[in-house]
This record gives sequence, structure tokens and C-alpha cells, in this order.
Amino acid sequence: MIKFSLPPSARPALLAGLLVWVLAAVLAWRWWAGPQVEVVEVVSRDFVQTLVASGHVEAPHRVDVGAQITATVARVPVAEGQAVQAGDLLVELESAELRAALRQAEVAVTQARDRLRQLREVQAPVAEQSLRQARTTLDNVRSQLRRSQDLFQKGFIGEAALEEVRKAVDLADAQARVAQTQADTAGPAGSDSALAQAAVDQALASAEAARARAGYARIRAPASGTLIGRKVEVGDVVQPGKLLMTLSPAGRTQLVVQVDEKNLRLLAPGQQALASADAYPQQRFAAELAYINPGVNAQTGAVEVKLDVASPPATLRQDMTVSVDIAVARRPAALVAPVAALHDIDGGAPWVLRVESGRALRRPVRLGLRGSGVSEVLEGLRAGDLLLPLASALADGAHLRVRAAAAASAAAASASP
Repeated sequence: MIKFSLPPSARPALLAGLLVWVLAAVLAWRWWAGPQVEVVEVVSRDFVQTLVASGHVEAPHRVDVGAQITATVARVPVAEGQAVQAGDLLVELESAELRAALRQAEVAVTQARDRLRQLREVQAPVAEQSLRQARTTLDNVRSQLRRSQDLFQKGFIGEAALEEVRKAVDLADAQARVAQTQADTAGPAGSDSALAQAAVDQALASAEAARARAGYARIRAPASGTLIGRKVEVGDVVQPGKLLMTLSPAGRTQLVVQVDEKNLRLLAPGQQALASADAYPQQRFAAELAYINPGVNAQTGAVEVKLDVASPPATLRQDMTVSVDIAVARRPAALVAPVAALHDIDGGAPWVLRVESGRALRRPVRLGLRGSGVSEVLEGLRAGDLLLPLASALADGAHLRVRAAAAASAAAASASP
């Protein structure tokens, strides 16, 4: 048996050479096997395509509150942002002159009613009594005329005496007609009664107008809601038509958002959405698409869309900025791949780099619906395929090594909705 022995001085050199050879082999293998990269996995899950838009909170209508008379503001018992109920006092105006005018109108009503009562209780009975007396007098002188005519025919009285009696009859008849006219005028259907009743009605109308004007001094909430604007202070002189407050009535709340016209084909009334106010991004609430404006803004190319909020959160305020995710389509058990792994996604021939036997190979795909950060894959991939993200910068056919931890977490990350 032949033994080789190295002098002690040669052993360090031999050991260093072996280490260099091993290191070179390792580096060569790594160069041939390629770099370690993170990958994403194609998964199968229920897929919802959403359309993201932003807008603001808006009540279906607003109520502008103003004055109906010119007066000085005496009191403003409410503040901007305060919730009010229908009928609550919002603004009180100086009303001393209006109250005086109302009292004057009420006195006029009393006087008109007294005149009507006097006509019915005094003048009308007196006229009836005068009519009865006139008729009685007329009957008497007519009887006297008949007796005088008999005496004249018998020659007991002359022509002059008979003529005097005739004149008395004519006078009594005229007096009876006058009494009849006065009785008719003072009666329930007479002109005096009509004029007196008209005076009462006019006084009542004037009093009602004065009462309404006096009521204008107290401006009340026309509906329940929230005051979102106040432009009046104590001491201000207000006039009809001047805006004092703006009320957002309680009730249905809507979100008004702008959607790019290229997405108009995806929208339909009744679609469900999730929204959040920018001030409270963690508080998401449900909404439903209720209205799509038939016109397109020529300057912005956007379409106005309104969504109803059945149960708005307490933190939601008028004109708040909101973000809305509208669910425009659903696919059960769809193949889903992250957008970050899709090349030429907006072009006519999208493709991916799929990991196959330690290499990155280019594969064409056909895409479907697109959601937030993911897209539906209709053809070209299967569930479980590993894809290279765009950030890997590897070329078609390049060798690679998949990081085990990344591969294990890819499915979980892709499967989360």
C-alpha cells in the first residue's frame, strides 16, 4: 500500500484550494439555477368585480329658509349643525307693530259684528213695526175714503172734503211703500244686512291677514332635519327673499359620485355597493345604486350616479367626501390572478410568466372581469399555477428558484377577497 504524505507547509494551500473549488461549484449551480424570487398563485374563488368611485353625501333635497316680511331679528335660538324637529322656532323677529296691527284688526271685526247685530236686533224690528203702523194707517184712511165717497154721493160733504181724504190715502200708501222698502232692506235678505255681513267678512279677512303677518315674525322649521347653513344674527334686518338658513331634511340619504363614461356599460340600478367616508375610512356601510344620469359631462367625461343609503351611520354628514365600491358583476368559482403578475393587461394580447420546471415561461392568457388588484382568468392558466410578478424583471426562459415561504403564502394572499 502506497501512502502519500504532504509536508505540513503544503496542507493550508491544499485546504484553500478545496474551499475555492467548492465555492465555485456553488456559485456555478446558483447561476445555472437562477435567482430566488417571490411568486403569486392562481386561485379559484368567488369573484366580485367592483367599480371604485368617489363623491359626496347629499340629501335628496334641501330647504332654504327665509323671511316673508321686513323686520329686525330679535332672537336666533338654534345653531348651525343642530338637529331640529318640524315646527321648532328658528328665528324670531321684532313683532310689536305686527301685534298692534292684529289687535286693531280684531277690534274692527268686533265693531262690524256689533253693527250687524244692531241691524238684526234693533233696526230690523223697528222697520217691521213702522211697516205695520204704515199699513194700519193706510187701511184706516182707505176706510175713511169709502165712507167719504158714500157721504159725497148722498150730498152730505162737498168735493173738497172728498179730495182731502183722497190725498190722505195717497200719502198713507206712499208711507207704507217706504216702510216696506225699509223693512225689506233691514231684513235678512236685504241690502243693509248684506252690506253689514260683507263688512264683517272683510274685517275677518283683514284680521286673518294681520294674524298671518304676525305669525311671519316667528320663522319655524318646515320639516325635521339638520341645519347645515346659517346666515342670520340678532340685530340683522331681514327682507323677503333673503336666505337665512338651509335645512337638510331628515330621511333618505344619497351618495352622489362621478363615474368615468367608459364604465357606463357596467352600471345598472339596484347594484349593491360598500361605501366609507374619507373622515372615517374604517366604517363601511351599504348602499344601493338608485339613479344613473342619462347625460355625460362633456368637460370631464363623467356620469353622475346616485346611491341610496338605507341605514346611514351616525357619523355621516351632509357634503362629506365618500369612496364607493360598486359591485358590478359576480363570478362563482372563478380563476383569479393578481394584476401585478399580468403583462399588457390593457392590450389585445395579455400574457404572464408562469413557473414551469424551474424556469419562467411566457404564456398567453385571456382575461375576464377585473376587480381591485385582481383579474379573472378565462383561458391559459389553472388553479395552483405560480406566476412571476412584473417586478421580478426576469426574461422568458430564465431559470429561477421559488422561495418556499413566498409560495406558501401566495395562495392565502390571492384567496383573500
